[in-house]
Amino acid sequence: MAVQYRIVGGGAEAIAASIEEGIADGALAPGAALPPIRGLAGDLGVNPNTVAAAYRLLRDRGAVESSGRLGTRVRDRPATTPRSLRGLTVPPDVRDLSTGNPSPALLPTIAAVPVQPGPVVLYGHPPIAPPLAVHAAAELTADGVPAEHLAVTSGALDGIERVLSAHLRPGDRVAVEDPGWPNLLDLLGALGLNPEPVGVDDDGPLPADLARALARGVRAVVVTSRAQNPTGAAVSAQRADALRVLLDGSDVLLVEDDHCAAIAGVPLQPLAGATRHWAFVRSVAKAYGPDLRLAVLAGDQRTVERVQGRLRLGPGWVSHLLQNLAVELWRDAAAARQVADAEAAYGAARAGLCTALADRGVVAHGRSGLNVWIPVPDEAAAMTELFAAGWAAAPGARFRIRSAPGLRVTIAELAPADIDPLADAVAQAVRGPGRASV
Repeated sequence: MAVQYRIVGGGAEAIAASIEEGIADGALAPGAALPPIRGLAGDLGVNPNTVAAAYRLLRDRGAVESSGRLGTRVRDRPATTPRSLRGLTVPPDVRDLSTGNPSPALLPTIAAVPVQPGPVVLYGHPPIAPPLAVHAAAELTADGVPAEHLAVTSGALDGIERVLSAHLRPGDRVAVEDPGWPNLLDLLGALGLNPEPVGVDDDGPLPADLARALARGVRAVVVTSRAQNPTGAAVSAQRADALRVLLDGSDVLLVEDDHCAAIAGVPLQPLAGATRHWAFVRSVAKAYGPDLRLAVLAGDQRTVERVQGRLRLGPGWVSHLLQNLAVELWRDAAAARQVADAEAAYGAARAGLCTALADRGVVAHGRSGLNVWIPVPDEAAAMTELFAAGWAAAPGARFRIRSAPGLRVTIAELAPADIDPLADAVAQAVRGPGRASV
């Protein structure tokens, strides 16, 4: 048997549940090989078809993957127990810079924003509150995003999931940034979609990599417009032109994620409309608070209609109370000043850390958003060194498919006085134990 975990069960669902329990408990680690179907069937006294059905259930749930002669293995990011959501165990005396969260101190005070009650919303009423529709259409149009068709979802990932589900089927390939957002990689696994990695530099996805992905027959492309997680990349005007040339008029589904719109620190260079089917998702979570579960989704008519149709069969709509609160936050002068101050603070922290690291001979990336990405030769060794110096970063393995190792540092709560001590610690961690700083 390839794993030291006792799988039990007499039916496909019970066997699958036993394996899921092992994954959740950590007894079946990412990459662990599951027993061959016939071998496990013999151990359990069941028909091999029963084990095959259990493995098929787990593949459909994104928990395992089949690799030909290598057999069936636990996915690197099992969708049933997302590894990306399991935080580090950070001691109280270590500063935790691994979270990806905005600074609570820099979020607008929602309680101070007056919300005018709108009309009573009943079943059958339009899903988008009229004030939100007007405001969102004006903002998106000003940014160069066509806004004739809109929907509202419960955050960016909810919107992305609904768009992918509206057009794709299990087994389809999706071009994604590498390194990229772990929750998106988990989502692809849960939907039975296969990621096709596309490299990223400071200006966004690499055109040559995207061209290769398109040649390999990807059905969809997901692009982070700015504040890319984890690298801080932002699509530049020149890169946007190059990507549009590749995508123009194609049948591939284009999904743009603008999750950090108000605090990204760089202007938007949208790709929206370059393909026949597309969606542009703008979330309010990073600028106004993660608990404000709301995103505006623009897209072509067919895509938006499919998203709205599926919403009607589930939650129905995002609460108009929440939609009206978002509009009042956007309109409130004090909240706008707080968001602008946050954008400036995040920009200063990003630039300060990148400059300090460059002064110490360390390469770092952080063009926009809340994070700085630092390539390292050995993630485990660098993490250990940082911990010893009193800092915690997120290991790059959470974000990578094929790209090189690195660490993600969230800069949201860094004060100016933190920059030099952190840069010293990172420089030492990158060089490794026993090597002197310069």
